[in-house]
Amino acid sequence: NSVEFSADGSKVVSALSYYNVQIWGVESRQLLQTFKGHTGSVFAARFSPDERTVVSCSSDGTIRLWNVNAGTEIITFKRDLGGVRDVNFSPNGKYIVAGLEDITVRLWDVNSGTEIKQLLGHSESVLSTQFSHDGKVIVSSSVDKTICLWNVESGEILKQFKGHSDRVMRAKFSPDDKFIVSCSWDNTIRIWNIETGMELHILNGHSNIVSDIKYFPDGRTIVSCSSDRTIRFWNVESGKEIQKLKGYYPITCMDVSQNANTIVSAFRKIEIWGL
Repeated sequence: NSVEFSADGSKVVSALSYYNVQIWGVESRQLLQTFKGHTGSVFAARFSPDERTVVSCSSDGTIRLWNVNAGTEIITFKRDLGGVRDVNFSPNGKYIVAGLEDITVRLWDVNSGTEIKQLLGHSESVLSTQFSHDGKVIVSSSVDKTICLWNVESGEILKQFKGHSDRVMRAKFSPDDKFIVSCSWDNTIRIWNIETGMELHILNGHSNIVSDIKYFPDGRTIVSCSSDRTIRFWNVESGKEIQKLKGYYPITCMDVSQNANTIVSAFRKIEIWGL
C-alpha cells in the first residue's frame, strides 16, 4: 500500500495489506525488519525525519509508532472511527498528520501522544495527507474528488482545488511548495498553482487508475504509477510524458530516492528500478 526510501536511499519501508510494516535493504534486497501489531491492512508507513522512528496507519483504526533500532512499538494512537488511510510526519518530526475514513484530517503531538487538531472540510474519506516543506501548511485529498489546503496553526481551509472527476488518491507538494500535483481514479494527473488556485496542467496518458505520484527532488519531473502497469515520467513545464516503464502487475505505490537515481514500486512484490 505504500513504499518509501530512507533519506540516504539504502532502505525502503513498506506498508502491507497483511497487517505488517517491513524495512528492506535496497542493495541487499533483503528483509531487515518486520513490525507486527496492526490487526488490519496497513495503508501507509513513513520514516521520521531522523529515521529512528517509523509511523504507520491501518484499517484497524490505529496509528502506531515504531522504534527502528529496537524493532518495538513505542505508542499506539487509537481511533474508534474507522480506518486511517494516510499518515505523515511534520518536517521537524514533532507532529504527525493523518487522513481518516471518518472524513477528518487530524494532527497529533508525537511526544505526548495527544491529538491537537481536527481539520473539517472534506465530505468523504480522506486518502492522503502531507505537510509542506516549511511545516506551515497541509495538503489533503479525498474520495470527495477535492484537494484541500490547510493552515496548520489555525486549522482553517486556505484553498480547495476542484477538477478531478473521481476520488483523488494522492496530493503532494512540489519541492518549493508553490505547486501541488494530484492523481486520481479518473486516470489523470493534475498540477495546481497554489497561489492562484488554478489548474496548470492535466497530464493524460495512463489508461487506468493513477494510484501514486511524486515530484523528483529538482521539481522538474513528476513520476506516476498506475493500475495500467506502467510508471510514467512527465515534464512539469510542458506537461508532456517523457518516459515510460512497463511492469507485469498493476502498480499501487512508488517513491523516488533523494539522489533521483532509483525508483521503488510495489503491488504484490517490491521492485527497484535504476534510472
